Amino acid sequence: MNRFKKIIPICLFLIIIVASCSSDEGEGEVNTVDPPTAATLIFPENNTECNEGIVISDTETDVLFQWEEATNASSYELQITDLNDGTSRNISTLSNEFLIRILRGTPYSWSVKSLASGTTETAESAVWKFYNAGLPEESHPPFPADAVSPQSGASVNEGVVNLQWEASDVDNDIASYTIYFDTSNPPTTEAGNTSTTNTNVTVMSGQVYYWKVVTTDEIGNASNSQIFQFGVN
Repeated sequence: MNRFKKIIPICLFLIIIVASCSSDEGEGEVNTVDPPTAATLIFPENNTECNEGIVISDTETDVLFQWEEATNASSYELQITDLNDGTSRNISTLSNEFLIRILRGTPYSWSVKSLASGTTETAESAVWKFYNAGLPEESHPPFPADAVSPQSGASVNEGVVNLQWEASDVDNDIASYTIYFDTSNPPTTEAGNTSTTNTNVTVMSGQVYYWKVVTTDEIGNASNSQIFQFGVN
């Protein structure tokens, strides 16, 4: 009997040690979730006129936005921006396509964010622009220009700065760019008119500058970029 009394505490001690080791091993395990990849956009195509859709009225069309499924993505956030007024819509969906009612005769940009369950990491697709077809017309206005350099919010050194931008047009008939550049917002001082996508300006230390580009096509259609800004060291 005494022998059993000695064995029982030893067994209990071994059980406690095993349980403790098992608990420590469990705490060390980390469940990792692979982040999603960026989606590849399909339709509406970039820098084109979209004339495929369900015409609802003279002013609206239902357009089916489509993109390829992204690896590890469990859902998506579709962003569509009206380039005329800058307003955006964000739509959450589990599918890789979504039917949306948008304005006819209006330029848009769109992109898709990939999301995955179990992680806060996301992935952004490219940003595409398209012109949603309106009533029959001979020409379309250019897409608003985008800043290339300096990027909005950047800092540069005092002296001569080369403003650079990019723009596109469904009709491929951009004729000129007018640049407005000033220390006031919105900028009202014309800094030049050119057929190229860059121009030089002189800047002073300690100032914040604002600029925008008006893009004009061969028959006089024009579009205004958003206002960009940068500071000078």
